Amino acid sequence: MLKEIAKEKLSEVIKAIVPIVAIVLILSVTIVPMPTHVVMVFFYGCILLMIGMVFFTIGSEQAMEPMGKQVGARITKTRKLYLILPLGLLLGFMITISEPDLQVLANQVQSIPNSVLILSVSGGVAFFLVMALVRMVLGIPLQRMLLVFYVIAFVLAYYTPRDFLAVAFDSGGVTTGPMTVPFIMAFGVGVSALRGTKHSAQDSFGLIALCSIGPIIAVLLLGLIFHPENATYEAITVPKVLHSLQLGGMFMDEIPDQMREIAQAVVPIAIFFGIFQFILLHLEKKALLRITNGIFFTFIGLVLFLTGANVGFIPAGFDLGSILAAMSYNWIIVPIGMLIGYFIIKAEPAVYVLMKQVEDITDGAISGKALQRSLSIGVAISVGLAMVRVLTGIHLFYMLIPGYAIALLLTFIVPPVFTAIAFDSGGVASGPMTATFLLPFAMGACMTVGGNVVTDAFGVVTMVAMTPLVAIQCLGLAYKLKSRKVQKPQIQEDTLADFGDYDIIDL
Repeated sequence: MLKEIAKEKLSEVIKAIVPIVAIVLILSVTIVPMPTHVVMVFFYGCILLMIGMVFFTIGSEQAMEPMGKQVGARITKTRKLYLILPLGLLLGFMITISEPDLQVLANQVQSIPNSVLILSVSGGVAFFLVMALVRMVLGIPLQRMLLVFYVIAFVLAYYTPRDFLAVAFDSGGVTTGPMTVPFIMAFGVGVSALRGTKHSAQDSFGLIALCSIGPIIAVLLLGLIFHPENATYEAITVPKVLHSLQLGGMFMDEIPDQMREIAQAVVPIAIFFGIFQFILLHLEKKALLRITNGIFFTFIGLVLFLTGANVGFIPAGFDLGSILAAMSYNWIIVPIGMLIGYFIIKAEPAVYVLMKQVEDITDGAISGKALQRSLSIGVAISVGLAMVRVLTGIHLFYMLIPGYAIALLLTFIVPPVFTAIAFDSGGVASGPMTATFLLPFAMGACMTVGGNVVTDAFGVVTMVAMTPLVAIQCLGLAYKLKSRKVQKPQIQEDTLADFGDYDIIDL
């Protein structure tokens, strides 16, 4: 059984990664003469990345999702807010503080100490996870909360120093990564399942959407009180590889560091679940063994994935961006960036988690493939716009304000389930592949053209997180128009209707 699942996952991963490898290899032998040792490191990094994704996706299904559902369902069953909200706060902080994507971003933001940025972002996620639970308890429409909090974010952004803007909006994307997404989405399923309302299943979407706003507001507030250090960004380089033994040594040297970082992410969650199991859950031995195996697979998968991404993808992305930006026709970085963006979303581990949940919750009414295609188009557009910013230095506001205005306007037109999925997908799309390839890609190009890395290169993550909000809601609008045309009321009413009325959990 496990062997068959592994084969299926490997087939999916190969289809996801091969296009990116092909693009980089073709560019390296045509218009972008990348150093041979960088291409070699990138290629071997891809192999580790693929193996890691297979382990991670299996581990996520066996451990992170069941753990989230069990914890969410059990604490909701108590129907006591004084237990639900503090546990939500604790879970949000604990998961985020060790999110691998956040560690990657913090290491690249040299103007703010890592601990300051990580603690601020984790606090923001924790608070907004509580707000998301309050929304589910009181039945507050998601679009109202999104509108209020994004208005607050942009008002704060107006008064925040420009050096904090891109980092703040980027942090909203990277926090919802491979550790956070499976657990929080499953946690939402567990909480909503016991509500017993007509649309409780749809209510499980939206947690990631609100958790993505928390870091933005937290870092913007940080910008009002914290004066960043003047950091000098240096080019990312790869030591020349003379033989295969040296190449293997580069990856082996990185693995212990990644094991420590991933252990800091996985162990607290495992301990928390162990205590919860001992006190409240009391799962059967078979289910507990499956979850234990899943935690091990998740750990191995993330170690291999991030080792391959950090060693192979960061320098390759930086070199690719630098060389393209140095050309006399450097505008070509825009279409090439769009091409990379279209395919790179398929390599994001958390995207598969979202696709699976969307198909499960909607009983297949919303196709996972259609969702992925919409995400690819959105990310392609976002990377193209990000490259325009790198070349021209356009202020981030000129792209974010129209983009979010359109996204928030659509929330009042499309079925609410699509709004929730769209804003969830924004956080899911901006995962480790964006942080380890697209961000260095933008940094390399920015440094080559003499731009400001903090204001012009940072922001690519938030662009990747923004465009899916519009793309998925446009998909929802198409579904809405199609449902009217073909007149299939029963399926569409059940699957795409408003969230409806909610019962209030006892205080």
